[in-house]
Order: sequence, then structure tokens, then C-alpha cells
Amino acid sequence: MDNLEITHMIIDDDFNGEESVTTDFTHNHKDYSITFKKSDLEVVNTWLFEEETSLPANLSENMIEFLREEVKKNI
Repeated sequence: MDNLEITHMIIDDDFNGEESVTTDFTHNHKDYSITFKKSDLEVVNTWLFEEETSLPANLSENMIEFLREEVKKNI
């Protein structure tokens, strides 16, 4: 996917009683984070970080699927 770079990935063994994978990435010079359930890679939440705040991010299905596939490759 153009202009998308994964910068960090964390596997959390005890997020709300379930394992999760959080992936930080940049897209079009903006910083984002997406968290998936590790078991089925269902999206838990998405965030856009701007200046000193974070906002829920509205990611396209194509971007989510691309990130899901990248997570699969790395876990």
C-alpha cells in the first residue's frame, strides 16, 4: 500500500483478558495505531495521533486488510 509504513508492532498477552496485536504505522505523514485480537485479527480499535491528541481513525477496509495480512506475516 502506497505511503504506508509499519513502525512498531506489540503483542500483548493480557489485554482485557485476550491476546492482542497493536500495530503503529504512518500513512501520508500521519501517525496511526490499530489493535487486533490476536486469535482472529478482528479490529479492536484504531487511532489517529495528531499533535497532542488522539482521535478514532476511520480506516478503509483495504487498509485494514493490508495491515491484517502484515500482522499475520509477523506473528
